[in-house]
Amino acid sequence: MGVVAKFTELIGWYPVTMSSEERRLVNKIDWLVLSFSCMAYFTKNLDVSALTNAYVAGMDVDLDLDGNKFNYATSMYYVGYCLFQIPSNIVLTKLPAEYYLPAAEVVWGLFTLGTGFVKNYKQLMAIRFFIGLSSTACYVGNAHLVNSWYTHQELGKRNAIYACVAPLGSMFAGYLQSAAYTRLDGRGGLEGWRWLFIICAIITIPIALIGVFFCPNVPDRTNSRFLNARERELAVERLLKDGFAKTKGVDRTLIKRLFGNWRIYVFFVVGNLFWMTPYPSGVPFTFWLKSQPDKYSIPMVNNLSTISNAASIVSNMACGFYSDWRGNRWEPFLLAGILILICNVILLIWNVSDAAKFFAFISLGVSNGPTNLIIPWVAEAFSHDLEARSASIAIVNVGWVVINLVVPLVAWPTTSAPQYKGGYIWSVVTSVIEIILLPLPMYLERRDLKRGINYRAAVMAENGILPAGYEEKGASGDIDSLGESIEPASSNMENKEKTGADVSVAPVA
Repeated sequence: MGVVAKFTELIGWYPVTMSSEERRLVNKIDWLVLSFSCMAYFTKNLDVSALTNAYVAGMDVDLDLDGNKFNYATSMYYVGYCLFQIPSNIVLTKLPAEYYLPAAEVVWGLFTLGTGFVKNYKQLMAIRFFIGLSSTACYVGNAHLVNSWYTHQELGKRNAIYACVAPLGSMFAGYLQSAAYTRLDGRGGLEGWRWLFIICAIITIPIALIGVFFCPNVPDRTNSRFLNARERELAVERLLKDGFAKTKGVDRTLIKRLFGNWRIYVFFVVGNLFWMTPYPSGVPFTFWLKSQPDKYSIPMVNNLSTISNAASIVSNMACGFYSDWRGNRWEPFLLAGILILICNVILLIWNVSDAAKFFAFISLGVSNGPTNLIIPWVAEAFSHDLEARSASIAIVNVGWVVINLVVPLVAWPTTSAPQYKGGYIWSVVTSVIEIILLPLPMYLERRDLKRGINYRAAVMAENGILPAGYEEKGASGDIDSLGESIEPASSNMENKEKTGADVSVAPVA
């Protein structure tokens, strides 16, 4: 056994029971799907984070961004980003992803390049809108792809890696701005912050072209040159066995399939509350550092503000692997929710030592870890319907976009930096509500199970699939009755099948 094989076995990258044939397929999926999605998402966060780094490096003075103009520029991005997310992910279920996603990336890369040449606030507002509009497809589109190829036991780890590139992109933007500020400022008659956007565009556009050759679309629509006929068949087969349905098509019933299900409402609220509560680890942390120029130079501000992002990366990975190992998604949310509440209370008090503030800001970065589990939790909840799954990912994310559009202007205005009293009151209140609501999805799924509603079992029954071990135990083949014996996606691991069947996929919550 090679070093790589030993390492993957040590970290549980593949389920122990997975065959060598399936391992080879999953390895290919990792390279084709996960790698491109991560690179695309990295460049998106690199380009988006560049605005904050450019602001503290001189853009605020050069473009006269006084008052709340920075917040308005940030919000203008989210206006464009919000408008097309849901239609984009629905369109993605019909169009070839290998062309649609890279094309969108090329467009936003060109708009990022243009940001380096804006002359005034109005031009900045316009170009931020178009960056948001063109980058709409990236996160939700690639999240749909990632969550369309993997089983329940694999999703936590892969989504952790996908989520890690967000803070990684933010960190890299900080390092790039530090380098641009110290080495490129004045080159070609351009300020250092302008060079940051130029460099970001140079990184973005070539990565988009990679997607044209490597992105394989979704399993039952893939024509990837890197997957043979048997691998394409196995990719669909293993997902059906895990309760992930093939495409049903986009028609009038999609509205009912989405909004006639309690899951879209519960995850919209719970997911977005959690996404918003660690907010101070980002802009408020950076602005607190910037407010102390006697202690922290501009390069130090850009570098120190990446610490919370580094903490998010470690926490993302830990939470993803832990949730797959435990077979549920809720435990990391509960632990992080308690830590978020403590940190926001510390920052609300404010008159504490700098060490306490650093602890709070960085710990909020740590608390970002479970955010990578929101999307797979949603995907698992809609595993029975590919189109509804794609749309639900976009709908939940649109909620986050709207919150990021409105809340910073109301609760986190630039003029109240660095103390942000209203913002920390908001965060404390939402932290409490989030902890209270966290048990709701588990309660409702258990209620559905008692009523005989089991989507995962239904997908298996529709495709004539018996749970692993059923044949050996001599089950009669009454597939329609399996709904009572197979746990749904969000049941706890300790729940046992009433028939004694050995279901090979750990239930996930």
